[in-house]
Amino acid sequence: MSTPIATGSTWAFDAIGTSWAIETAHPLSSVARDAVSSVVERFDREWSRFRDDSLVSALSEGRAASVPVPVDADAMFSLYRELDAATSGAVNPLVGDALARLGYDARLTLAPGGDPQPAPSWHDVLTWDAERVSVATRVTIDVGALGKGRLVDLVLDVVRRFVDGDVVVDASGDLAARGTPVRVGLEHPFDPTLAIGVVTVTDGALCASAINRRAWGDGLHHVLDARTGAPVRAYAATWALAETAMRADALATALFFDGGPELAASWNAHWVRMRTDGRVEWSPGFSGEIFSSP
Repeated sequence: MSTPIATGSTWAFDAIGTSWAIETAHPLSSVARDAVSSVVERFDREWSRFRDDSLVSALSEGRAASVPVPVDADAMFSLYRELDAATSGAVNPLVGDALARLGYDARLTLAPGGDPQPAPSWHDVLTWDAERVSVATRVTIDVGALGKGRLVDLVLDVVRRFVDGDVVVDASGDLAARGTPVRVGLEHPFDPTLAIGVVTVTDGALCASAINRRAWGDGLHHVLDARTGAPVRAYAATWALAETAMRADALATALFFDGGPELAASWNAHWVRMRTDGRVEWSPGFSGEIFSSP
């Protein structure tokens, strides 16, 4: 939970299946809110695998082998290249079918349809250029490893066109702040009434991921190893601090795997992660406070 801006205004709304709160010194105008809503709708219409009219669904259902390139494609897929290399293939934007097989499908049936299966090698299947995104076979793109962070950055950019001063954009665990430092509690993944620590976000972003947020059945959750299609077991929650929410979101995913800390170090970013046995690890130079010790 973030510390609200003193004497500020909060606009709360639901979008892309989660709760949002935008904090500003003064209430956002209707024009600003419409601009935010337009960006969110455009992003969802292009990237959501949960709506029939999205570009992602057109590719996954075989209605098209290529679609007009979304404006965010190069930024997100280029970052996926770094995630793929850092995690030895554990993070892959074609993990959508593996998620659906375990029950996290477009209808949210939460009923597994078979044993885990690895995601296809995305380098062999997915291509993009300045005009089109193309797939060599029917696959389901899922940008969950960094997509919400990307949208937080886009929303922040829109809001800052309309307001001066302090701004916080909080999308239920993915947060970007400009102006006054924001103190944030690191929610315990096994008890949401507790925090394992606190950190202050100053002109940057903090993103979190946890296996308890989207969990179902017998030990199933949304953080999969693309190499196996099975949920990760070693870590329960991650937090990452970076200059942008997209990078922080990407790191929060990478930290579930070997290679995540090294990627963070190469970006000069900081992090915390909790193992499923309760032990907590954090990066050298992490400026926050951890209540639980390794």
